[in-house]
Amino acid sequence: MRGSPVSVPDRHSLLLREDRDGVATLTLNRPKARNALSFALLNALRDALAALGEDESVRAVVLAGAGPAFCAGHDLKEMTGYRAESDRGAAKFEELFGLCSGVMMAIPALPQPVIAAVEGVATAAGCQLVASCDLAVAGAEARFATPGVQIGLFCSTPMVALSRNLSRKAAMRMLLTAEMADAQEARRLGLVNDVVEAGGALAAAQALAAGIAGRSAYTVRVGKRTFYEQLEMPLAEAYAQAGRVMTQNMLARAAEEGIDAFLNRKAR
Repeated sequence: MRGSPVSVPDRHSLLLREDRDGVATLTLNRPKARNALSFALLNALRDALAALGEDESVRAVVLAGAGPAFCAGHDLKEMTGYRAESDRGAAKFEELFGLCSGVMMAIPALPQPVIAAVEGVATAAGCQLVASCDLAVAGAEARFATPGVQIGLFCSTPMVALSRNLSRKAAMRMLLTAEMADAQEARRLGLVNDVVEAGGALAAAQALAAGIAGRSAYTVRVGKRTFYEQLEMPLAEAYAQAGRVMTQNMLARAAEEGIDAFLNRKAR
């Protein structure tokens, strides 16, 4: 993509952000820890998403991981320390999972579409992160799993996002068996949209984001919000809501200009 970055990332930060041509790229930056979601990284991601939601210059977001892994889930070393805090251990776990759930919910709530660019492993909460994004592109060597059952810790919070992406039986199989799904299987299951050559996920995700960024920001934001709203509604209510949104959209300037341009092209 052309243009100069709006922000210069601090390579020592847990989360990097770089903006170019209306696309913000967020990079989880704990490569030595396989980008495990520590308290600090989750806080950084929460704050970055909140800032993006207020930034009208950003039209699409790409989420990637530094190093050989996308995200290996929660930081088990950090979590193990909470168990020793007999008086506060339960409260710390509740705080951690509450923070993580808030981050996962913030992604579909964000006005801009979010595209995961996955290389290497995306496991447990890392797999949840992919499932929470609106779209996902995987490198050919990417792998996905919810392996908590192997260590006696069922992936209950990853289950929420996973079960909203996959069929029930496909999600249950991943959760109960801890089997690793390769990139092609993840596409077949509906967890990712596209599979590209290894190492090419970020460029492909940014190209996809650039295409979206070229569309009407109003139309994309209204469409994304309505998509998630109607999923939680009974069928008749969903159609009624979609009809109301279509009416508002038809009266918007973006639709007026787009439809006029289309009709003029057909008339030639």
